[in-house]
Parts: sequence; C-alpha cells; structure tokens
Amino acid sequence: MDMRLEVVVVPVADVDRSKEFYKALGWREDADVAGGDGFRVVQLTPPGSACSVIFGSGVTSAAPGSAQGLHLVVDDIDAARAELVGCGARVSEVFHDAGGVFHHAGTDARVPGPAPERRSYGSFASFSDPDGNGWLLQEVTTRLPGR
Repeated sequence: MDMRLEVVVVPVADVDRSKEFYKALGWREDADVAGGDGFRVVQLTPPGSACSVIFGSGVTSAAPGSAQGLHLVVDDIDAARAELVGCGARVSEVFHDAGGVFHHAGTDARVPGPAPERRSYGSFASFSDPDGNGWLLQEVTTRLPGR
C-alpha cells in the first residue's frame, strides 16, 4: 500500500502574516477557506513539491513556531539560498555538520560551507518563518537507493 506524505501542519500565530511570507517565497496558494467559529485553513505548496503545508485558525493546538526541522530538498543549495534571500527570507549561510552525518539540532556542530566534495544530503541552509518555525534546505544531487 502506497502512503504519501501530502500535508504538514505548521502552527502559526497570524494567518495572514504567514500566508504573505510563504507566498512571497513563491509558494502556490491552493486554498484559503474559512468556516464557522473562526476556523480557517490556508494551504500552500512549495515549487516542485508534492507535499503542501497548511496553517490557520483552529487547525492545530501546537504552539506557534514549534515546528522544527522541516526540510526542503533542493538540487543546488547555493541557487536555492539565493532565490529565498531574493524573496526576502533571512537564510543562514550554507553549512555542513562536523560529524559528517545529517545535522545536529539547532546550530550545534555547524561547519561553514558545503559538505566536503559536495556530498549529496550533506549541505544545508536554514531559515525560519515569522513565528519561528524552522526550515532547512538540504542539497540532494544523488538519491540513496530505494528512493
């Protein structure tokens, strides 16, 4: 049975501010639907992604800004970083992990620059939305087997 991750809930405090932020990054607006009792759901999709994010009022009980480690996989970390910066996002410099595997939580063990030999899965850049939800760009040029 196939199971596809298609939606991730991102907890936000100000729906309109978040919608403006993500749309400014070039994310497609799929829906903005309001219901009774102040319920509202907004769905946006990053360019080229099969997975969307939703946020809104009454969508989650999670604290705004509590989503961390959300990954956006890109073919070229430098170009993706430059594009996001051009859209107004505050993006870290490109980094890799001192241990050479994935990355540590927060900013622990970050080494400036891309992974040695531009190893696939090893180069990252980070940014946050206005509420502090944490995103990572991860450069993947060659997929691991099974993908």
